[in-house]
Amino acid sequence: MDDKDLYSRKDISIMKSAADTLNRNNDRIQEIIEYAKISNIKTIGIAHCTTFNKEAKQLRTLLEIEGFTVEQVNCKLGKIPFSDLVPNYKGITCNPAGQAHYLEEKNTELNIMMGLCLGHDMIFNAKSKALVTPLLVKDRKLNHHSIKKLNSSDF
Repeated sequence: MDDKDLYSRKDISIMKSAADTLNRNNDRIQEIIEYAKISNIKTIGIAHCTTFNKEAKQLRTLLEIEGFTVEQVNCKLGKIPFSDLVPNYKGITCNPAGQAHYLEEKNTELNIMMGLCLGHDMIFNAKSKALVTPLLVKDRKLNHHSIKKLNSSDF
């Protein structure tokens, strides 16, 4: 199979729009904003861990200033007891499938993932009907800066 056969027209359109917005002077948030504008996206979802409530609110404000409708949902949506899913587990579980479903109901066209736990991010990505891009990856040990490990001599 030829590599170009791996890509649908939609895939190519996404890649072209992303390439058209590249600018060395833009940070990741500005890249997302520019991509959404060039792609004519109007509604953006933010799926985040409760650890990042403050940052998600700040992101929402930035996106709204740029003219987007923003839907935001944290990981404890529905406050599901973990024991409902896995016997003998305690506490309230995260709900990445619920987050994806909530944002689908709000008709988001692009979802931004902020600090979802490993595994939960995979479920959210798999369940999201809208495109998903990560903004922040949870890394408890390295204060959410996983690249520090790769840039060190500690491995």
